[in-house]
Amino acid sequence: MASEQIHAVYVSPLRRARETAQPLIDILGIQYEICEGVAEFDRNSNEYVPVEELRAANDPRWQKLMQGEWDETADSPEVFRDRVISSVNELIERHPGEKVAVVCHGGVINQYLAYVLGISTQMGFFYPQYTSIHRVAASRSGAKSIVSINEASHLR
Repeated sequence: MASEQIHAVYVSPLRRARETAQPLIDILGIQYEICEGVAEFDRNSNEYVPVEELRAANDPRWQKLMQGEWDETADSPEVFRDRVISSVNELIERHPGEKVAVVCHGGVINQYLAYVLGISTQMGFFYPQYTSIHRVAASRSGAKSIVSINEASHLR
């Protein structure tokens, strides 16, 4: 992405996203803007445990997630989905004809890509790799299409 003409970078307020964004920001030489709307569903939690660790330990929080139960501090699935979709659409509208990077989280990516595909999902439909790139093209008419999912060539 360093060789691409990126006009703006928006980042979730969660520390893990800000830390992920920093190398890109350093290369691009631009500032990022915090976007509350692309924070993960667990944004109000007192701790962050990667989902892989929850799954590996068969943690009760993992079991609840698999049963479709969300932590009481998390946004409800409907509130989360609506927040993500409206926030990303607002960023698109704010930058017509420009390329924008959004540094966020797996749940956010799942919800927005599901919206573009026209499918409904509470838990997500795929596993976004850490720091992977997902591209969506948006036309001025409002039509959106997925260009790529889970790009990871920059990690090699």
